[in-house]
Amino acid sequence: MVDSSESKYQYLAGICVNIITISYGGFCGWPSASFLQLQSDESPLETGPMSNSDTGWVGSMVCVGGALGTMFCSWFADRYGRKKCLLMVALPSLAGWLIIPFATTPTHLCIARVFGGFAGGGIFTVVPIYTTELAQDHVRGILGTMLILTFNFGILCAFVLAYFFTYREVAWILSSLSFVFLLCFSFLPETPQHLINNNKIKKAEKSLKYYRNIRALSHELPEDFKFELDKLKGEGKQDAEDESNSLAWKDINNPTTRKAFMIGIGIITLMQFSGCFAMLNYSGNIFRESGSSLSPIVSTIIVGVIQLLGSYTSTLLVERAGRKALLLISTAGVALGHIIFGTYTYLKVLEYEVSGFSWIPVFSFSFTIFIASVGLMGLPYLVIAEIMPLKLRSLGSMTCMMTMWITGVFLLKYLPLMAELMGMHGMVFGFGGICIAGCIFLIIYVPETKGKSIDEILQNL
Repeated sequence: MVDSSESKYQYLAGICVNIITISYGGFCGWPSASFLQLQSDESPLETGPMSNSDTGWVGSMVCVGGALGTMFCSWFADRYGRKKCLLMVALPSLAGWLIIPFATTPTHLCIARVFGGFAGGGIFTVVPIYTTELAQDHVRGILGTMLILTFNFGILCAFVLAYFFTYREVAWILSSLSFVFLLCFSFLPETPQHLINNNKIKKAEKSLKYYRNIRALSHELPEDFKFELDKLKGEGKQDAEDESNSLAWKDINNPTTRKAFMIGIGIITLMQFSGCFAMLNYSGNIFRESGSSLSPIVSTIIVGVIQLLGSYTSTLLVERAGRKALLLISTAGVALGHIIFGTYTYLKVLEYEVSGFSWIPVFSFSFTIFIASVGLMGLPYLVIAEIMPLKLRSLGSMTCMMTMWITGVFLLKYLPLMAELMGMHGMVFGFGGICIAGCIFLIIYVPETKGKSIDEILQNL
């Protein structure tokens, strides 16, 4: 029987570290409502209403920053620690928000998005590693899903705030999250794994005691704690020996590592080309063009609430249903949602009478985002952190995140053009087809990692 009291500081760490994720979620949700204002005749920019090309550039710059942040933070986290890296990430996050109120041209907004994206690159690269290294097996899944839960909460905050405030006021409000994060996260210790890897044994033992809620003297330590600490020391010693030999081609070119990289890149690519993240950034525009009976901003708020509920559902089910099952159900559900949405917009193009079904765009898009949040939008980060060998964890995470950002640049830049050339229905049907192919990939290649130690997961690859 697992004592829940020994996990409470692990949950506290998961909540505190993801305060900065809320900020990044707000950064990703901000364009959805703001683009409607910035493209209108009442645009506050000195250059006037933004064009579709401007919108594409502003939207995609978050991924350019994300790619830069991923590369830098992967190195920084290994060199100086997960905690110092995440504290540093708060600075570009704050800078991104503070530039927005003073922006007068789309170029200024692009710069702001690069800063915010840089923070996002660090968050989505380092937070999964941080939570994986401090968590026990029975809470690792829940802590992993907190990333996307708080990210979606940030998106919803941006949607709701945009209903009551201007886009500049929203930026001022959400910039405060960086300060809250610094205040809360500063007091937490570095992960035991990283401290062991850097031969800081005493600090590692103290950190592990904190995260396992152990206040006993050393001679009273529980046996399971001693076993875990000895295991970490053994892994740290092995890692130190590996570091002395440096990273060699044989470390990458072996069946386990190749399969881990293939699975990681595969599920990240599937997540991006499912279209969910890209469509969220343009949800206000999508609802406007689909003919929904609700206003675009109200529609985005509804979607934001549904998305948050999906993320919460994921935290409840991840340690019950398992990662693979949730990924498969989620991907199949996203395909169904795209097909329904695409069918409605296609019938509208063909000028069929669909006014009686004007609720379908909000319903189908909300369903798509809900079911995506249950698995496809959040679990890839957790699975990647779990399946990567210890020595290659940072490199593997960086490779997968770089794949995410590169594909994100393409999708966010060209989504408006895709909708214009292919029609909304053609674009959505394409995303649905990719999801169907993704289901086959998940069935064949992705292992179940629920309740397994990292060693067991690697042995089963």
